[in-house]
Amino acid sequence: MRMRGVGAAGVTGAVVLLTATACSGGGDGGGGKGNIVAGQDDVSAPQVTITPGTGTQKALPDQGVVVKVGNGTLEQVRVTAKGRPVSGEMSSDKTTWKSRTLVPGAAYEVSAVARNPKGKTTTATSSFRTLKTSSPLRVVDMVPMSGEKVGVGMPITLTFNRSIADRDKRAVERALEVKSTKPATGAWFWVGDTQVIFRTKNDEYWEPNQTVSLRARLAGVRAGKGVYGTADFGRRFKIGDSHISVASTKTKKMIVKVNGKTVKKTGISAGKGGRVVNGVDTYLTTSGVHLTMSKHRVERMTSQWMGVDPKDKANGGYDLLLPHAVRISSTGEYVHASPDRYWAFGNTNASHGCVNAPPPFAEWFYNLSYRGDVVIVTGSKRSLPWNNGWSYYEMSWSRWVKGGALDREVTTG
Repeated sequence: MRMRGVGAAGVTGAVVLLTATACSGGGDGGGGKGNIVAGQDDVSAPQVTITPGTGTQKALPDQGVVVKVGNGTLEQVRVTAKGRPVSGEMSSDKTTWKSRTLVPGAAYEVSAVARNPKGKTTTATSSFRTLKTSSPLRVVDMVPMSGEKVGVGMPITLTFNRSIADRDKRAVERALEVKSTKPATGAWFWVGDTQVIFRTKNDEYWEPNQTVSLRARLAGVRAGKGVYGTADFGRRFKIGDSHISVASTKTKKMIVKVNGKTVKKTGISAGKGGRVVNGVDTYLTTSGVHLTMSKHRVERMTSQWMGVDPKDKANGGYDLLLPHAVRISSTGEYVHASPDRYWAFGNTNASHGCVNAPPPFAEWFYNLSYRGDVVIVTGSKRSLPWNNGWSYYEMSWSRWVKGGALDREVTTG
């Protein structure tokens, strides 16, 4: 086999055909008619094009690398940046290969080998640089934390460093990949221009005791004029045992199930009602699917949230330090110990909206809980808004799916 160069001087932009070789068909191995350079002496050899072409200095990162062949199929494509390979996909007919998005401001090397049924091969190469970005897109926060063990209801919340316009959210969302060792159906929902949330389908939750990973393949993703992702982001966390609790404001009882089996029951005291503001009784515990958000060995609770001076006892003022408090909403609802409410447990709703529990139970529940556990409250006339804390399961599944830029369900298996 002999290799001869095909000049590429003056060629810019998308197409570069560089080197072609052909296996000897004449058997002489010394320059017979089988040793022909594609595009020069034998147009029947594979014709390979690479985009971006050699010498390009400002290739668009979101366009990636495209390799195409005519009169043959691709046998091998290799794209590297600093020696590290770049992933891509081959078409089913092996005539086109396309890379993923590229890192801005980086140098790339491409080589491709094509062959046709006559045994003739073509090798093509390209070297180029991508456009630099002065406006990088990054993930600045993710919940849950890396390696954290969480409950079966846990959502994934990603926060970006800059606003993303609606027209650019599709590209960003397409770069987000959720995988779990036990398959689930979920969807993304944008809650603004800088934050997107993933949750599983209503009433399905995550399967317990597994690993979930998030991969944001943002490097090279365009998110606005001159805005590109500069690096990928990845994180793994664990789903622990299934903890699903049901607290009834009518029966004044709470039942806790672990992996589907009832393990604990207790009498409780929920919101007493009686304080209506703008048509809402703020003393009622909200009915709906809550998720545990945090837990506090001791939490200070005061009446300031309702505009009442804690010292004004005549108007319901209070300032208390209460132990083993597990938060279930952003408006101050907790499952917590109430040492002075034994008289109310199981028979009277007497709280300002929290789920009061006997101290031994509250301590046990505190020690049991992960963030993202499911706490379902029933029987109250006050409904739980979908965005009060992590109460996303209160939104219908069809509406949640439509809140994603791609308007689609995602399978995580």
